[in-house]
Amino acid sequence: MNYENMTPLQKAAVALVAFGSEVSALVLKGLSEKELEAVTVQIANLRDVPADVEEKVIEECHQIFMARQYISQGGIDFAQSILEKAVGSGKAKEIMHRLESSIKSTGFSLLKDIDPKQLSSFLQNEHPQTIALILTQLNPQNAAGVLSELSPELQAEVSLRIAVMEKIAPEILKEIEQTLEGHFEATAGGEMSASGGAKAIAEVLNLIEPSAEKNILQSLEAEDPDLAAEIKNMMFIFDDLTLLDDRSIQRLLKEVETKDIAISLKATIEEVKSKIFANVSERVAVMIQEEMEFMGPTRLSDVEAAQSRIVESVRRLEEEGQIIISGRGGKEEIIV
Repeated sequence: MNYENMTPLQKAAVALVAFGSEVSALVLKGLSEKELEAVTVQIANLRDVPADVEEKVIEECHQIFMARQYISQGGIDFAQSILEKAVGSGKAKEIMHRLESSIKSTGFSLLKDIDPKQLSSFLQNEHPQTIALILTQLNPQNAAGVLSELSPELQAEVSLRIAVMEKIAPEILKEIEQTLEGHFEATAGGEMSASGGAKAIAEVLNLIEPSAEKNILQSLEAEDPDLAAEIKNMMFIFDDLTLLDDRSIQRLLKEVETKDIAISLKATIEEVKSKIFANVSERVAVMIQEEMEFMGPTRLSDVEAAQSRIVESVRRLEEEGQIIISGRGGKEEIIV
């Protein structure tokens, strides 16, 4: 028996035999009559299964079970992100593809295709807790887009509620989902759970426009200084380039354009400028300085856009394990 040529039904049969009669009986109770008949035939036809094949099947089952758990914790994007780190991009996509048919559309899942301005308009008069719950169901980019469109007062209130949010009962989410379905004419199904926390709002704030981010953080600091500090610790802003060691700075500079570096340095702290110039050749340093002088006065929005592109590269390289940010456990992970 070759693992690569096995059908899903054959793998199910091998897994059920490997799990033992008690566990298998519980699984079989949940199958339809047709499914039960099909898998029973496969179990009956099993012969000696090589140990390596059985091990691979069990490992695949474990990955799928974990993927379902990740989906329930933070949604499909969260699940794929975690799996990519655990088993690689290709295997993660394969696992998620297998789960697609069993993941039902919900009133929340349709929101990913709705324009943030349209959704924020719909949410503007909703209770802040309801808005917070809905934003936890979006990916960080879409949630940031919606949050940017809300009033400053509502931005701060919603952000605080996301930051302190824990697991929410499925029946509450179901009620909200039905409201969304009625408004956007969606079809529903399945249970959901919402997870907020400092990390969730930090991901959103990393993507929101700087003025809104500043307003929200100031409000959070006034309401709960410790929570605000925790959120800030999970965020990465352009000035935090000082947290990168020289090797990481050099790796980052290979990813970004000289023009973006020059624009970004027009409005930043001296420590960041020193960090950059200390990690480029004399020739590149002169190029950056000449670029800064040549461009003259620059709009703050252009500077912030360039800084955002560089910060995005930092986050990506950190996720790939190519750079280390001090203060995030990085020092303990360095191998010397």
